Amino acid sequence: MAQTEQVPDRIEAGWLNAPGTRAVMAALEAARPGGARFVGGCVRNTLRGIPADDIDIATQIPPEDTMKAMKAAGIRALPTGIEHGTVTAIIDGEPFEITSLRRDVETDGRRAVVAFTEDWAEDAERRDFRLNAIYAGPDGTLHEVVPGSIGDALAGRVIFIGDGDQRLKEDYLRILRFFRFNAWYGAEVDAEGLAACTRQKDGLAKIARERIWKELKRLLEAPDPSDAMLAMEESGVLEAVLPGANAGVLPALVSVEQAESLSPDPIQRLMALLPRRLRDARAVGRALRLSNAEQNRLIAWADPALGHVEMLSPAKLAEAFYRYGKEVVCDRALIEAAGGAGDSLKRVLAAAARWSRPELPVGGADALAAGLSGPAVGKALASAEEAWIASGFKLSRESLLARLTPSD
Repeated sequence: MAQTEQVPDRIEAGWLNAPGTRAVMAALEAARPGGARFVGGCVRNTLRGIPADDIDIATQIPPEDTMKAMKAAGIRALPTGIEHGTVTAIIDGEPFEITSLRRDVETDGRRAVVAFTEDWAEDAERRDFRLNAIYAGPDGTLHEVVPGSIGDALAGRVIFIGDGDQRLKEDYLRILRFFRFNAWYGAEVDAEGLAACTRQKDGLAKIARERIWKELKRLLEAPDPSDAMLAMEESGVLEAVLPGANAGVLPALVSVEQAESLSPDPIQRLMALLPRRLRDARAVGRALRLSNAEQNRLIAWADPALGHVEMLSPAKLAEAFYRYGKEVVCDRALIEAAGGAGDSLKRVLAAAARWSRPELPVGGADALAAGLSGPAVGKALASAEEAWIASGFKLSRESLLARLTPSD
């Protein structure tokens, strides 16, 4: 959007006039008239015509006085980050994050020491991107403190406020935020911002792995993160956070997802970035501090014992569902399809939708009743289960009981 084009002077949205929103703003207005404005994602998203996930409020009121203002209005408030100026008001279970205007006193690339201010420009200048530094009054009136910020939000430009290198040195996690915001909102990756990320990528080594994964996961949840991830690879940032990763298959994966009406899955997209090797899956799980469930899923996808899903017969596919679980088999089938391995994905997804896990007709009590004991119980049941699987889960209970006999 050219700078001469018209930009709106206000936003309109249901959340602006919701009772909870009005109550919180009224409490702040009573403490300091004109001293509170909406900021960040709720303003940016509303400008772009998409739902606002959270309602963030910036205020000239110090955090302790914000707590007092909420108490005076009968609104529950928690000092969720009061040393950095943040108080969370809660009305009917909905949180409103209220943060006092602030400026950075000291930064080390991971955290900042802040001082509170009443200057909207100082508060805006410490933020990351121009499209995140748009303020709106209680009635939706827009305040463009950073020139070009409203136009950026409308056009999908993710541009650092001021000097990109300086913004990144203040918090190196902003490198990943640059790519995440491009994945969700960007129309074209800003060349200057990309260059700054390239120069500062080594700073990501200072960031906790849990924070790296949280940001990367949100990036991978975008409807189509392909361009952002390819730019991330070009800059060397992808190699810095995921050594050996390759974003080249992501466009094909997104195409397959869309063709099959599949929702974006960040773990599947992480799989697509990695070589399918067990040691790499384990290393990535540890490096990114994935949850146990996420690590187990990634490792199961990389397990060579499963083989190529596209080559499995219907009987072998049912066996794979039983041994590995439907999710693992579908993960493998999706990544294979993105890699150009035929058109078996529809067949696998349809089979998974129909399949329900059968129960082995015999158990430990049957083995004990047959006179087995100790390790022989587990050995006999495992043997019976293998025979049952090989029969396509058709062997009868009577046939399986006949197998549960003590050896001589």
